[in-house]
Amino acid sequence: MRILALLLLLSGCGYLTVYRDTDTPISSQAVFDAERYTGIWHEVARFPVPFEAGCVGVTAEYQLRDDGLLSVLNICRNADGSEKSRIAGTAEIVGPGRLKVRFPSVPFVAADYWVLWVDEGYRTAVVGAPNGRSGWILNRDPQIPADRLAAARGILEFNGYDLSRLMEVSP
Repeated sequence: MRILALLLLLSGCGYLTVYRDTDTPISSQAVFDAERYTGIWHEVARFPVPFEAGCVGVTAEYQLRDDGLLSVLNICRNADGSEKSRIAGTAEIVGPGRLKVRFPSVPFVAADYWVLWVDEGYRTAVVGAPNGRSGWILNRDPQIPADRLAAARGILEFNGYDLSRLMEVSP
């Protein structure tokens, strides 16, 4: 009964919204260097997800651990720059550019987090989920050059995402 209530709650708050045509094949970055992916990424655009409602200046930090996992720290900020929330977890590399992300505060859930594209300099990345319920454009700096933003948007579109629902995020 609790699971049914949770599903109803999640569907009511929009988490079950799908932003991509799941009949379109999705592919992850074939050559993915986890060490180069580590560090801080700034969210410059995303598809709406309830856990980021009202967030600006969102960052994600990844670090390699001795056990082969990546540590993950996501920080959401208020419009005034103060920290609104943070969540820490781990990411297991389960294939080239394919991560399985777990947060201890969200038990029994592991999210598929696929790096769909990262530019040669590991300055800009596009992340999505095969189920189409999430997607992000990340950049090493809060401001992204127009050419890389256009390339990132093209990758999302190629993977079946509806770009009309993509929202830019304030730094």
